[in-house]
Amino acid sequence: MSVMSLYYVQKLLYQFNRDVAIRDSFEKDPGDFFQAFDLTDKEIEAIRAPDIGLLYVMGVNGQILVSFAALRGYAWPDYIDALRAGLRLYGPVRSGIYSETGYEGVKSHTAAILERKRAGKKEAG
Repeated sequence: MSVMSLYYVQKLLYQFNRDVAIRDSFEKDPGDFFQAFDLTDKEIEAIRAPDIGLLYVMGVNGQILVSFAALRGYAWPDYIDALRAGLRLYGPVRSGIYSETGYEGVKSHTAAILERKRAGKKEAG
């Protein structure tokens, strides 16, 4: 998914989350609704389904996605399960803020910070 495509998916979902008229338009005529956005068939299908796990892996921002999921009837535990299922089915997050960056977890990150602090003190001392 390109950065521009991710932008349009997120723009659509953001507007969907905030505007009842947009949700009504989606329910009335989804085909017409999607023409206003430059989306691929895969992106449209993920939104229509809704495939929350795929949208997550595509890189949709979590704040936008959780609101969209709630509007589509997902309870919190189901939302979390959908994210996990997306990772299992489609692999790591491909784009956006949640993309794979090599982050090794809190313990490793904390250890690296402490090591840099110790090294800084040795250089200063």
